[in-house]
Amino acid sequence: MKGPLFYSKILLFGEYGIIKDSKGLSIPYNFYKGALKSDASVSKEATKSNKSLEAFALYLEKLTIDEPKLVSFDLDTLKSDVAAGMYFDSSIPQGYGVGSSGALVAAIYDKYAQHKITVLENLTREKLLKLKTIFGKMESFFHGKSSGLDPLNSYLSLPILINSKDNIESTSIPSQNAEGKGAVFLLDSGIIGETAPMVQIFMEQMKNDGFRSMLKNQFIKHTDACVEDFVNGNIKSLFGNLKQLSHVVLDNFKPMIPTKFHDLWKKGIDTNDYYLKLCGSGGGGYILGFTEDLEKAKTALKDYKLEVVYNF
Repeated sequence: MKGPLFYSKILLFGEYGIIKDSKGLSIPYNFYKGALKSDASVSKEATKSNKSLEAFALYLEKLTIDEPKLVSFDLDTLKSDVAAGMYFDSSIPQGYGVGSSGALVAAIYDKYAQHKITVLENLTREKLLKLKTIFGKMESFFHGKSSGLDPLNSYLSLPILINSKDNIESTSIPSQNAEGKGAVFLLDSGIIGETAPMVQIFMEQMKNDGFRSMLKNQFIKHTDACVEDFVNGNIKSLFGNLKQLSHVVLDNFKPMIPTKFHDLWKKGIDTNDYYLKLCGSGGGGYILGFTEDLEKAKTALKDYKLEVVYNF
C-alpha cells in the first residue's frame, strides 16, 4: 500500500499573530512530502512512526467518542493497518516549522475519516472552518494546541488566506517570476525547534500588558500589511513592511530566535540585503528570509544553507 502524497507548508505570515486574530498566509511547499505506507520496511524510522501511529489511533478513538458530531473514523481499518506495520514515510524534517505533523494528519483524515469533506467539493467558508477545527483537534495530539492550519494547507494543497480566526479562504498568489531578482528563502538554523515550549513562552509573555500592546499595535499591524502586499503583488510596500516586522520580531521575540542568529538578523535590517522572520514557532528549524536581490543575500549569507521557496 502507498497512499497519496501530502506536502509540507510554509506559513509566510502570521506565526503567533494568528493566535490573536492577525491575518496570515500559508502556502504549500512541494519540496518536502510524505505518504502512508505499508510494506516490509523495518527501518528505525518506520518502526518509530508506526509506534506513534498506534498512539495516534487511540487518541482518534477518544476524539470520536468525545465529539461524535465533529468527526468519525473507520477505526477498525486504521487499527488493523497500524497493526500490520503501516507508517508515515516522509521527507519533511521534524521541528523545522514546515508542517511535518500537518501532512500526517491530512493523510490520516484523507484515508480514514468517514463522510469526509473533499478537495473536489465547493469549499465554502463553513466547510473550510469545519476542516480547520477537525484538523486542529487531530493535530493537538502532537502539539498540545493547534490551529489546524498546517494540515488544512497540506490537505488542500492550496494557498490559504487567514483573515481572522473565523474567516479563512483559499486564495491565489501572484505567479512566480523565474527571472526575478527577489526571493523568499529558507535558512537552515541547524537546530531542531520544539513547538510546545515556544508557544508556552509566548503565552507567558501575553500576560504582560506591554507585550500585548506591542503585539496588537506593531506585530499584527505589520503582519496584516505584509499579507495584503504579498497577495496583491505590491513588492515595494511589502519590503517596507517586512523591514518593520523583522525589527519587531528581533526586539520582542528573542527567545524564539536561536542566539547565534541575532547578529545576522540585525545585519539584514541594517544593510537591507535581506530581512529575516520566524518560520513557524521558531526556536530552531528554518528561518524565513526575504530579499529584493537574491545574489546579494547569497553573498551576505554565504556561510549558511539557503533554499529558495518563491521568486519575485
